[in-house]
Amino acid sequence: MASATPVKTLSNSISDSDLVRRALARDEAAVRAILQANNRRLFRIARGILRNDSEAEDVVQETYLRALTHLDGFRGDSSLSTWLTRIAMNEALGRLRGQRPSFGCTLPEHEQEAEIIQFPAASASSDPEKSMAQREIQRFVEHAIDELPEPFRLVFIARVMEEMNVEETAELLGLKPETVKTRLHRARLMLREDVERKIGPVILEAFPFAGRRCERLTEVVLKRLGLST
Repeated sequence: MASATPVKTLSNSISDSDLVRRALARDEAAVRAILQANNRRLFRIARGILRNDSEAEDVVQETYLRALTHLDGFRGDSSLSTWLTRIAMNEALGRLRGQRPSFGCTLPEHEQEAEIIQFPAASASSDPEKSMAQREIQRFVEHAIDELPEPFRLVFIARVMEEMNVEETAELLGLKPETVKTRLHRARLMLREDVERKIGPVILEAFPFAGRRCERLTEVVLKRLGLST
C-alpha cells in the first residue's frame, strides 16, 4: 500500500480524478479522504430515505463497498460526491422497496464486510438541563423531518442539511431546478407547521430554573443574608 499522505492535504488540493486514481492504486490516504469527505452526506441522504440510523449506516457501508471496488466505473460526468450519493440513494430506495438495487455490477462473494462507521456524537453540554432540552428539541426536529413526504424530505436534506445548491440538487434527484425550489419551499412550510405544533409543550417549559441552578442561587442568597454557613 502506498505511503499515506495527510488526509487534509489530499482533500483540499487533489482533484476527483487524481483521488480516484490513487484509490484505485490502493492508496490508503486517498480512500480515507473519500470516506471522510462523504460520510456525513451519504448517511444523511440514506437516513432521510430509510428513517432508521442502523439501516442508514448499512447503506453507507454498502455504498463504499460497491463504489470503491468498482471505481473504474467512475467516468467523471459528475463529481465523485454526487456519484457516491446516487449509489447510496439507489441502495436506500432499493431497501425501502424491499428489493436489492442494481448498479450494473456484482460484488465478489468473498468480499469482506466493512467495519461499522462510527459517526461522532453531539458534544455534551456542561449544563444537564440545557443538554436535555437540546436533545428534546433535536428529537422533535428529526421526527418532523422524518414525517415529510419523501420527495420533499430528500430536497430538504440536500438543500438545507447538506447545503447543496439548486443545480446540484436537481442533478442528484433528476429534477428541474424550478421543482427543487418549489419542493424546498413546501418542505419548509410543512416542517415549520409540524415543529411548531409538536414543540409547543416544550416551549412552555423553556428557560427552566430548577436543579443545580435553583440550588446554587438559593445557597448564595441564604449565605448573603447570613442564614447559611
